[in-house]
Amino acid sequence: MTVDSIVFVINCLDIGGAEMQVVQLAEGMRRRGKRVAVVSLVPPGTLGGRLRKAGVDVHTLNMRAGVPNPRSVMRLRRIIHALKPQVVHSHIVHANLLSRMTRLFTHMPVLICSAHSINEGSRSLELGYRYTDRLADLTTNVSQAAVDRFVQIGAVPRKRIRFVPNGVNVARFSADLAERSRMRHEMGMGKRFVWLAAGRFEPAKDYPNMLRAFAAAASAPILCGDESTVDPILLLAGEGSLEAQTKALVAELGIESRVRFLGIRSDMHSLMNMADAYVLSSAWEGMPLVLQEAAACGLPCVATSVGGNAEVIVDGVSGHLVPSNDSPALAGALRRMMATTPLERGQMGRAGREHVVSRFDIERILDRWEAIYDEQLGSRRMRRRMSVV
Repeated sequence: MTVDSIVFVINCLDIGGAEMQVVQLAEGMRRRGKRVAVVSLVPPGTLGGRLRKAGVDVHTLNMRAGVPNPRSVMRLRRIIHALKPQVVHSHIVHANLLSRMTRLFTHMPVLICSAHSINEGSRSLELGYRYTDRLADLTTNVSQAAVDRFVQIGAVPRKRIRFVPNGVNVARFSADLAERSRMRHEMGMGKRFVWLAAGRFEPAKDYPNMLRAFAAAASAPILCGDESTVDPILLLAGEGSLEAQTKALVAELGIESRVRFLGIRSDMHSLMNMADAYVLSSAWEGMPLVLQEAAACGLPCVATSVGGNAEVIVDGVSGHLVPSNDSPALAGALRRMMATTPLERGQMGRAGREHVVSRFDIERILDRWEAIYDEQLGSRRMRRRMSVV
C-alpha cells in the first residue's frame, strides 16, 4: 500500500534543527507527489511562508508557547478530520503527546511520533510517552543513543521504537571556494582562524562550556603546522533566552575582540564555507542538523560526544569528540584543531563529507520514511483484516 497523504505536526515553525528537518521532509514528500500539510501548535514562524511556497498547506492550533490548552485536541481533531491523511507524523514531545491524545477522538490510519533528542524534557513528559505509547503505531528518534535511552528509561518498548536519522541536503551544503573567499573578504576575516557555532542560546547547547574552552584555547599562542601563528575568532549564529547571559560571559572572560554575535542567519551555507572549523558544546543532543550541514560543507568539527554527535563525527578522522561539560578537554581539542595545517584540515573535511553523504543525504532519508509510511499503513490494514476474519 502506497501512502499519498501525510500531515506533519510540530510545536512551531521557527528556525531550529527539528523544525528545519520537518520542512525538508514536507518539501521532499511534496516533490514526490504526496498531498502534504503541516500543523504548528503555535502560530507559524518564518518557515511557514517557505512551506506555502513549496505547495504545502500550513495550519495552526494557535496555542501560546508553554501554555497547555486541552481545547487544542479538538482543534487538531477538526484539522485531521477535514484532511483525512493516511499518515500523521508528529515531531517533538508536546506535539507527539497531543497527537496521541487526539487519536482518541478521530480516525488516524497511521500515527508515527518522532522524538528529536536524547532528552526531551522532564520525567513527567517521559512518563507521558510511556502511558500513551499504545496510541502510536511507531515511535522514532534521531540517534541510536537516543533510542537506547528511551528504551532504558521505559518510555518506549524496544520493539516499538526505531532509529531514523535526520537528513541533510548535501547538494546545497558543499564546499565552495569562491563563496569562502567572498565571505571572508566581506566579513573582514583576513587570515584569522574562524570557528563557527550556530544554535539557540539555551541550556542544551551549553555555550558557557564553549566560551570557557575557547578563552582557554586562545589564551596562549598557537603555532599552526606551517609555523604561522593562529589568530582565532569565534562566530556565534542564533538567538535565545540566554543570549544576554552569554554576552555577559564573553565580557567577563575578556574575549570580546575574539567573539562575534551574528544573530539569526539565513546564509548558513556561506558562513560554513567561510569558517575553518565548526564547534558544538552541547550538554545533550538528538542528531544536530547543523553538525551534519557543517560536515557536508567539508568543515572539520569539534563536538561533545553526546546524543548522535558521534554518529555524525568520526573521532580523529573528521573531527574531535570530547566529553560534555569538560571545558579543559574541549579547549585541548580546539587547540589541536588550530595546530593542524590547512591540508590536514582539508583531509578531515573531505572525510566528514563522505561520511555524511553516504549516511544522511536527505534523499536517502526520504526513501526511508516513504518505506516506513507504506510499511505501517500496510501493517495496519492487515491487522484490521485479520480482526474481521
